[in-house]
Amino acid sequence: MANNPQAERFRTSVGGQALMEGIMMRGPQKICCAVRRPDGEIDLSYDAVTTHWYNRVPLVRGICNMAENLYSGYKYLMHSADISLTEEEKEADQSKFDKWLDEHTTPAVQNVLMTCAAFAGVLLALFLFTFLPTFLTGAVGQVVTLSRWPKVLLEGLFKLVVFLAYMFLCTRMKEIHRMFEYHGAEHKTIACYEAGLPLTVENIRGCSRFHPRCGTSFLILTLIISIFLYAVLPWSSTALRVVYKLALFPLLVGISYEILKWSGRSHGALAKAIATPGLWLQRLTTFEPEDSMIEVAIAAVTPVLPEKAEDGLW
Repeated sequence: MANNPQAERFRTSVGGQALMEGIMMRGPQKICCAVRRPDGEIDLSYDAVTTHWYNRVPLVRGICNMAENLYSGYKYLMHSADISLTEEEKEADQSKFDKWLDEHTTPAVQNVLMTCAAFAGVLLALFLFTFLPTFLTGAVGQVVTLSRWPKVLLEGLFKLVVFLAYMFLCTRMKEIHRMFEYHGAEHKTIACYEAGLPLTVENIRGCSRFHPRCGTSFLILTLIISIFLYAVLPWSSTALRVVYKLALFPLLVGISYEILKWSGRSHGALAKAIATPGLWLQRLTTFEPEDSMIEVAIAAVTPVLPEKAEDGLW
C-alpha cells in the first residue's frame, strides 16, 4: 500500500464498485448507489443487503456470490448510465434494437435480457482465459514436442499475457479509464475510513488507491490458482481439456474466494504475499481520482457505514 497517511486501524466489510460517473458502496445492511447527474448534482438510490443461505457454506458461497455480483453489478452499471447521460447522449448511444426493446417489452423481460447480457460477459471471459490459452498451447505442441509441465507453464504464460493485454486495452478506452478513476476514489475512501480519519476530500486524497480486498485481486488470484489446479488435467485432447476446466470452474472460484477471504482477515506474511499480485494489477485498474469523484465516493459510503465500526468488521 502506498502513501497512506496513517496505518490501517481495522478492516471493514464495506466494499464497492465503480460505475459510469458514480460509485456503488455496500455496507453490512445497506447498499447506496451515488451517480453524478449531468446538472452536477449527486443522485442517490438505496437497496437493502440480503443474506443468503450459501453465505455460510464454504466453497459454495464463492461461485454463488460471483453470479450474484455479476447480475447486480451489471444492474448498477446500467442504472448509472441512465442517470449520468444527458438525453442527447442517450439518444446518440441507443441503437434501434434498444429503442425497440423499450417500446415493445416489459421491465421483467428487460431484466431477463440484462441477466443474459451479464452471463454473456462470463462466456467471453471463459473463451479468452480458458479456451484461448489452451488452444494456443495445443497449437505450439503441434510444432514443438512438449512434456506436461512445459505445457502447463506455457498455458499459464498465455493466460497471463491475454489477461494483462485485455486489462491494458481497457485502460486505453476513455470511458473505462474514467471509471477506473472512480475505482481509485472508492479504494481511497475505504482506506480513509479504515484509518479512522474523517471522510473529507482532503483526507481521502492522501490515502492509497491500492487495496488488498478488491475484485481485481480476486481476478488475478483466480488466474494464478487455475494454473496449479488445472495442472493435473490431461492433455490428450485440447477440447476435452477445456471441458474438464469448465467442470472445475466452480471449484476454482470457490477456492479463490476462500483464500481471498482468509487473507483479507490476516496480517501475516503469507496473506501479504497473496495480496501482492492484486496490488500490482491495480496499477492498471485504479487511477488517481478528481476531487469531484471523491465527493461521489463520500456520498455513496456515508449512508452504508454501520453505527459502530465493530459491526462492520471484515
